[in-house]
Amino acid sequence: MAKRTTRKQTRTATSGSRKTPKATAKKPPAKKASKKVSSKTPKKPAPKAPAPSSADLKELETLRKRIDRIDGKLIGLLNERANVAVDIGKIKNTMPEGQRRIYASDREALLLDKLLARNEGPLPDRSIEAIYREIMSGSIALEQPVRIGFLGPAGSHSHDAAVRHFGSSVDLVYEDVHTIAGVFTEVARGHIDYGLVPIENSTGGGIVDTLDAFLDHAGKVTIYAEVQIAIHHALLASCDAKDVRRIHSKPEVFSQCKKWLGEQMAGRELVDAASSSRAVLTAIEENEKLRSLNLTPTTAAIGNRLAGGLYGLDVLFEDIEDNTSNVTRFFVIGQEKAGPTGDDKTSVMFTTEDRSGALFEVLGVFHSSGINLSHIDKRPSGRETWSYTFFVDALGHRDEPMMATALARIAAHCKELVVLGSYPRSKRIL
Repeated sequence: MAKRTTRKQTRTATSGSRKTPKATAKKPPAKKASKKVSSKTPKKPAPKAPAPSSADLKELETLRKRIDRIDGKLIGLLNERANVAVDIGKIKNTMPEGQRRIYASDREALLLDKLLARNEGPLPDRSIEAIYREIMSGSIALEQPVRIGFLGPAGSHSHDAAVRHFGSSVDLVYEDVHTIAGVFTEVARGHIDYGLVPIENSTGGGIVDTLDAFLDHAGKVTIYAEVQIAIHHALLASCDAKDVRRIHSKPEVFSQCKKWLGEQMAGRELVDAASSSRAVLTAIEENEKLRSLNLTPTTAAIGNRLAGGLYGLDVLFEDIEDNTSNVTRFFVIGQEKAGPTGDDKTSVMFTTEDRSGALFEVLGVFHSSGINLSHIDKRPSGRETWSYTFFVDALGHRDEPMMATALARIAAHCKELVVLGSYPRSKRIL
């Protein structure tokens, strides 16, 4: 059962986001005093906590001063690290354009693994990773401005994923990106440095728009990294739940909330949108139009709490996804190649020969080479009727001898084979 919430202030994920004013929860009506007299002995009020002693207050002040001294050292060390990043940026700017690699996904993965291996607590690994992602985000911005594109408008799940992975210091681009295919186009043209696109959801499976975009941009972009994001959906509106008659969201979002919608919102009209944040904006526009006609607003959207906070909508119900462990995997795409880390994936797109057993032979090469496949999907090739293009994620890097040999053998069984990229395997859900 989804949790119903009152409107809360939502933390915006980017430093430049519009702040949402605090909302005050509605107070329930006061309960009338009961006329019945309880036969039970009334409970004694809990004893008040003793006032802190002067010794405790003195120790507290000492600890706070100690934290102040540590913070002073941290600021100094962070700026010392930043100065080194600036020097690195100067050296990179003298390199040929294809060798600069301001954002190095392979080095980032190795650095995080090394840091987390040293973490002895009490800070959890998740906190250490979040802190260092922001530190690295600031360092990247000092070396050279980096533009990250994703499906907009602001408040989409892709927006959330971009901030969690790249931090808040990079330049986020989404105003002119209205489709997932548009992210590929902007990366291929060099208008943005990296794009973030969803590839697979743990509930709904492969993301069709992304798979089709790979078909259209094969060889023009490279998969540079993968990101796993925990996805939670909320019903957002500026009206009461009982008045909702129409709900906007992405088709994939509807499929991830199918059970809840059937139980709690049966009979409501479901309207597809290009993104969950676009759905939120459409809901706002429709309700404003209804208000202008002196009619009760009846439109809601399914999105995330980030969108609710950005656009000032109430969270009517939260965590409405059918699978509470709902995770979406994203690809970072660019025009660079990531180096091997020892724990990588390689994504391949291929169309088999039109003969019996061709797909079996391709999969057999992976098997005989001892290469594990972590994902396989297919889409119509768009070239011939009943001809399909297969998408495979294999464990290993394309530069490793075992993988390189297997790919060469596989090419003999395919009409077309494209290595979409090798990249560090994502080990943690952000």
